[in-house]
Amino acid sequence: MAATDPGDDDLGLFGPGSVTWRVHQEPVLLVAGLRSLYLQALHPRAVAGVAQNSSYQSDPWGRLVRTATYVATVVYGSSTQARDAGRRLRGLHARMRAVDPATGETFRIDEPDLLRWVHVTEVESFVTTARRAGAALTDDDVDAYYTEQLLAAELVGLDPATVPGTAAQVADYYRQIRPELRLTRDSAETMVFLTAPPMPPLPWKMGLPLRLAVELGPPRWAYLGLAGTAIGLLPAWARRLYGGLGLPTTDLSADLSVRGLRLALNAIPRRYVEGPIYQAAMARAARLGAAA
Repeated sequence: MAATDPGDDDLGLFGPGSVTWRVHQEPVLLVAGLRSLYLQALHPRAVAGVAQNSSYQSDPWGRLVRTATYVATVVYGSSTQARDAGRRLRGLHARMRAVDPATGETFRIDEPDLLRWVHVTEVESFVTTARRAGAALTDDDVDAYYTEQLLAAELVGLDPATVPGTAAQVADYYRQIRPELRLTRDSAETMVFLTAPPMPPLPWKMGLPLRLAVELGPPRWAYLGLAGTAIGLLPAWARRLYGGLGLPTTDLSADLSVRGLRLALNAIPRRYVEGPIYQAAMARAARLGAAA
């Protein structure tokens, strides 16, 4: 019988006392994921890499579920599960190439600059959305979250020393990279697709539980509300790049919308919004806590 890796039955990279577990227990983060995709599409090379390598247009909901599964595994999986997920992702990215539409240069999609952009926009979207939705997160909590997420950055192949690890560092990173961002054809097509993608079959018509409805996507009327909220939650400079307005009233409207959405989602019984990876993590935490 093969020996069991101790990492198969541990609390993972973060654990119950982490800010990461507090942030990611929020169902409203489904809006955060969408917000991060809108942000990521403003980087010409990053969006070209996605457009030329991804199945997001032919299988958008499948890609969404795969991405959500990866994030959940890193956050709530055991140490072994998280490391294995990172290794698979690095191997996948290492094989991918894309052509810069502006220069004709072929580049690897796992260039550190691109990986860093995707990481920062993702984790910033998660913690910003949670906080604006009403989650009780102090400034110190936000800094702790960014610092904890350096472990996730390392999994995708980044040197943690090169990744922003506090809110001030993230803000400085955005200031430095903004001159590189712009609306390209790929960006515009991605925005349109993200805002009005083809809807999946209704989960209950597929015989699936409500929990998977969140993972597979809501009906179009609800999805349009989510997309509008995600756009409203973007930084004002990002909305301006998309041709929108960076008004304080937009921020206020987005805050009210995401707070209302959080209240609605938190009213749903937890068993309907908890995925199997989260449930397994809670079971491990209870078991290991009892053993201690």
